[in-house]
Amino acid sequence: MQLKLKFNLLVFFAIFGIFSVSAQEQVSEENAYKKRVLENTEIDFLTSYYSQDGENAAVSGGKGTEELTDFTPTIVVSIPLNADDVLTIDAGVSAYTSTSSSNVDPFDGSGPADPFTASSGASQSDTWANLNATYSHSSNDRNKIWTANFSVASEYDYFSLGFGGSFTKLWNDKNTELTVNGNVFLDTWNPIYPYELRPFGEHGKRLGDALFSRYHITGNAGYNPVFSEFTDKGRNSYSLGFNFSQILTERMQASIALDLVQQSGLLSTPFQRVYFRDIENSFIEDFQLADAIEQLPDNRLKVAAGGRLNYYLNEIFVLRGYYRFYNDDWGIQSHTASLEIPIKLGTKFTLYPSYRYYMQTAADYFAGYEMHTSSEEYYTSDYDLSRFSANQYSFGVNYTDIFTQFHLWSLHMKSIDLRYLYYKRNSGLKSNLISAGINFIVE
Repeated sequence: MQLKLKFNLLVFFAIFGIFSVSAQEQVSEENAYKKRVLENTEIDFLTSYYSQDGENAAVSGGKGTEELTDFTPTIVVSIPLNADDVLTIDAGVSAYTSTSSSNVDPFDGSGPADPFTASSGASQSDTWANLNATYSHSSNDRNKIWTANFSVASEYDYFSLGFGGSFTKLWNDKNTELTVNGNVFLDTWNPIYPYELRPFGEHGKRLGDALFSRYHITGNAGYNPVFSEFTDKGRNSYSLGFNFSQILTERMQASIALDLVQQSGLLSTPFQRVYFRDIENSFIEDFQLADAIEQLPDNRLKVAAGGRLNYYLNEIFVLRGYYRFYNDDWGIQSHTASLEIPIKLGTKFTLYPSYRYYMQTAADYFAGYEMHTSSEEYYTSDYDLSRFSANQYSFGVNYTDIFTQFHLWSLHMKSIDLRYLYYKRNSGLKSNLISAGINFIVE
């Protein structure tokens, strides 16, 4: 893993160096004044609070509470290196508390083990952290833009490295735009298995383990799950995207996009239980012991195509429409459609009401609680892979201070954005998201 990290860092800084040399050469060719891509350093302070609840937790095999809360503060700093080049640093931390993930070990709490009750153990909460760096170079005529990016993210059970880049070409007096981008993510799992399965791993004590000595098994006392530890702990993702945008009239702009993603490696989530209908149930207290863990293919190809259409009605109203079709080789097809209507109130305030509809088919390997059989090769009871439809409603408000009159020391406020989002699936999952962002210019 250290060799991979060193290699990726070398690639990133090599790309960075090439772009820097190119920028210096082009600047030396044109000494006349030209408008900078970014006039001053800008800082965005972002935060969000997310909560959800439902009764189909994948951790407990398709039943049990899905209650979760997440708080995510993020800071984004965009730094103009010269007239043509911008470096953007994006750093964030996500701190969550999850009733469902606490039941990876449902036996470490003070009360009886139950899929609808949170365990108070260490798996109840965790912190995810990420850092992204993006370098952007624009040509002298601003008709070509190159970017290179590098990212790193870490959580208790995985570590991820990512790198990539993009190229954008504008022509026809900047009315036409084409962007091509590619990214690679190299992830490494530290597999965490359901607590009752760990004694059945390699060199395990099976039913002689302390867990089964401490608790009495009811139902099938000869508990013998289908379980072996994963040997492949890596997951690689490769993406390629195309976006074409065209200004059609003075009032209308349209764009189309195509995205391809290839994944390989450990695509199963190690701590998600599965229960078979042809195996007698075993319990400790009120918690059903896992018959197996999720097993999914080690390859997945995703294809998505979509388009946007923006129409300027008048100085107050704009219509923003969006549609996306998705298909993968696990059997999922989905449709997404949304409409946003920005409403401009004077020169400073804009309202953002929007609606989004989503529906998908089920993956070939999905079945609900106790609907799989032990003879199947692949199986999951993760309702994210089930057939469902969802409605999402959101409302936002943006305040823009075009003269940046309000300031804190050398930070001059440019804009404030607040947004609320409500999401509901027909399977019962509901969620709420409140987000806020403040943009400052450093002078």
